[in-house]
Amino acid sequence: MVKTLSRSIALLVALSGCDGVVGDRPAPAHVATAAPPAAVPDAGTSHPPAVLPPFAPAGVVLATLTGTQYRNAVADLLGSGLPEIALEPDTNPYLFTAIGAARSTAAERTVRAWEAAAHRATEATFAVPERRVALVGCTPTAPDAPCVRAYFGRFLRRAWRRPASAEELDRFVGLSRRLGAANVWTGLRYATAAALQSPSFLYRVELGAPVAGAAGRRRYTGYEMASRLAFTLWNSVPDEALLDAAARGALDRDDTLRTEARRLLRNPRARSAVRAFFVQYLGLGGLDGLARDPTLYPDVTPALTASMREEVERLVEDVVFTHDGDFRAVFSGASTFLDARLAGLYGLDMPPGAEGFARVELPSNSGRGSLLTTAAILAVTAHPNATSPTARGRYVRERLLCERVPDPPMNVPLNLEAGDSGVMPTLRDRLERHRRDPACAGCHSRTDPVGLGFEDFDAVGRRRTMEAGRPVDARGDLDGVAFVGARALGEILARDPRVAACVVRQVYRFATARLETESEARVLADLEERFAARNYRFLELLVELVASEGFRTVADGGR
Repeated sequence: MVKTLSRSIALLVALSGCDGVVGDRPAPAHVATAAPPAAVPDAGTSHPPAVLPPFAPAGVVLATLTGTQYRNAVADLLGSGLPEIALEPDTNPYLFTAIGAARSTAAERTVRAWEAAAHRATEATFAVPERRVALVGCTPTAPDAPCVRAYFGRFLRRAWRRPASAEELDRFVGLSRRLGAANVWTGLRYATAAALQSPSFLYRVELGAPVAGAAGRRRYTGYEMASRLAFTLWNSVPDEALLDAAARGALDRDDTLRTEARRLLRNPRARSAVRAFFVQYLGLGGLDGLARDPTLYPDVTPALTASMREEVERLVEDVVFTHDGDFRAVFSGASTFLDARLAGLYGLDMPPGAEGFARVELPSNSGRGSLLTTAAILAVTAHPNATSPTARGRYVRERLLCERVPDPPMNVPLNLEAGDSGVMPTLRDRLERHRRDPACAGCHSRTDPVGLGFEDFDAVGRRRTMEAGRPVDARGDLDGVAFVGARALGEILARDPRVAACVVRQVYRFATARLETESEARVLADLEERFAARNYRFLELLVELVASEGFRTVADGGR
């Protein structure tokens, strides 16, 4: 079966023109993974060119399911409570695993992992009589019982995000019959596992159909749109209601497309998918296995870093879902969500009687009050034994403003140790000397003035007032706007139109599993306008994104 699947996937990839493997692992926050290559224009400007090029859709993207999408899909198809599924780790070029899934090829070890996962999940499901009856919808007495074909019709439509053809149904019923001659359930289990190893399940095959009167352009079909909506808003397969809407042709219309998007966003699955976007966009994966010098930071444990991540996720979820409010509030809030571990790190008291995470109002003298002052962001932008204004400034430039900061030239000395004066300099002193080097000034003049405003927080996000025996200087500058402390920087960013433009661009990449093209500038500009017109509500941005031409059309003739 593995060899057959390998040949099928190889053929599908060849027909689609899929390019080679991108093998980069999640990179540290200071590594330039967010910015596009030179061929793609920089994002973030609030004043786009006066004349934008005519819109033209990008080419086909053939992506495999990411690890999260695979696990969610299998759980939605077979039921929750399945054994842990081991898959090859995802890559995240340009921040997002969806882009990595669109740039990867299926190696033999990947195929074997899919095969093992399919058998492990189906074995657990069919071993329990109640679960298998609930899945199949009947108790067949013979391999050719009418309900067997009905089951495969239902299962394949949802797993493959489209109706199976009569020939495909015949194939799966026949496979179940051959393998279930001695036991009907055995045949059903193996045939179900085969369905989960099909390229129709493992790949998001979205090719579109010709558009009358629009040469060079194809529009995604109703079933393809159902798949695109579900994987964007749920990170999983469509439900029956969405597939029914596709069958009626409802997803061809703007009004019902938006209606279905809002329905999906009301489902708890959407919260998980939105969290997944922000985890990748904000680089929270850098907290996994966070390395800190144990002599300097003995309290850094996996439990603490898990709490750091949870704080940011709760902050975002509170703004996006609980209040359905202005997304920019994450940069200027006066409260956060803490548990006892984080409260201890922050030097704050938990509310009386609070257990687990609770909302905590931030004192005005705490220096905290935005996403940028969370321990998660401060930790992933620091070195194991020290802060890094350069990394923190680069984080703001690349992730929040979508600017490009080049990597340092080769052979540039990075030693920032003390000089011969006998006086221990602060990091600010050392970076100022570093910026006087012409080879370093170009990049550091853009990153360091921003990152130095974070200097009143150490490498794990603890507030500090002294460095090298002197009071900490947390003065910073963002493009000529002076500020003191990361809290003040957050308030500046909350009003900076480049931040909203960058969020639009990053969401677009997340949803389309690729970088934008120059010919899509009109789509991005329109989304920015709609985002602003809807008071920067993130959920409304998602609704408008899935209804946009960039999300609904594809270039004819492949990639």
